[in-house]
Amino acid sequence: MKFVVLITDGASGWAVDAFGGRTSLEAAELPNLDRLAREGTVGLAHTVPRGMEPSSAVACMSVLGYDPCRYYAGRGPIEAVALGIELEPEQAALRCNLVTVIDGVMRSYAAGGIPSSESHVLIKAIQSELGDARVRFHSGVGFRHILTVRHGRHMLETECTPPHDLADQPVDGHLPVGPGADLLLDLMERSKPILADHAVNKRRTERGEPPATQIWPFWPGLRPDALPSFHECFGVRAAVTSAVDLLRGIARQVSMSVLEIPGVTDGTDNDYAAQMEGALDSLEEHDLVVVHVEAPDATGHAGDAEGKRESLEHIDRLMVEPLARLGRGVRVLVMPDHPTPLAIKTHTAEPVPFILWGEGFEPNGAAAFTEAAASATGLEIAHGNSLMGRLLGR
Repeated sequence: MKFVVLITDGASGWAVDAFGGRTSLEAAELPNLDRLAREGTVGLAHTVPRGMEPSSAVACMSVLGYDPCRYYAGRGPIEAVALGIELEPEQAALRCNLVTVIDGVMRSYAAGGIPSSESHVLIKAIQSELGDARVRFHSGVGFRHILTVRHGRHMLETECTPPHDLADQPVDGHLPVGPGADLLLDLMERSKPILADHAVNKRRTERGEPPATQIWPFWPGLRPDALPSFHECFGVRAAVTSAVDLLRGIARQVSMSVLEIPGVTDGTDNDYAAQMEGALDSLEEHDLVVVHVEAPDATGHAGDAEGKRESLEHIDRLMVEPLARLGRGVRVLVMPDHPTPLAIKTHTAEPVPFILWGEGFEPNGAAAFTEAAASATGLEIAHGNSLMGRLLGR
């Protein structure tokens, strides 16, 4: 038996006027997902434990079968693991976005979707000017980077607002507060002139693209404790394909293979077909593959209704259809990690719809893969991390 987990990041959400009072899942044409829903077991799952932040770090850890209440140690360190950064004891790691703040308003938490080819040049310049024996900047993917601070335990008590929670809002009142705030505020302020004068930003402005105006650190944490391997927990060999450091970091923490598939990106230009083809090819050497697609979340954060619908339709046609053709000899779990409602452009902690499809999973009345159809089945999983065991028959 082979297993596929398809994480459609941020796919669920709320009804919006742009879709005539429907959600993105309801508005999109999803014949293959709807077929799996009719043939499989559908319900709602809580992936974010009460009191925890509704981040992909928490939610994806649940989807992969690990209880965030027990194992989550902060997103910054997880992404540091993905980049091969060996954290020292008491060294804090924080996510460090390049953002666009204009006239005190967060115009883009992603600096207009800046590509790695440009952002790496900017981070190198920031490291050259601001890095020292204690502070270091590490290039990640796109707008996502890492800041490490030696002797930084106090960073854990510093309140930092994720920039994607501030879309088109004033940043005043949302700057770092607490023991490490002075350092972070100083770095944020000193990054502004470095970026303002940089040739990369001047070219972006000339092309009509948002410049990266400053850094924005958040999600601090220390070196995580070792997690039990996926094989140790579930007895299968597993691999992951994702464009984002978060999933790659979690995978490395639990000794899952990380697939390098050309064309896999964190946006709507993702090569959906190539990602699924590479994932399915990996099943020759692995028992289970996790396919993480970022596009629905990215478009949700942008408030791009049509972009979110299109990304879901691409997933259905280019990723789910090949899965459905495999037949019921493969067991499949499809679900978002968390909702990213278009109306608020950020995550919520509400339960998400899921499909379990394949041998052993019987229909339970769902006619489509939507939030309402999942709720109507009456099946609600309180602990989302238990779904992995259900998929594997554990």
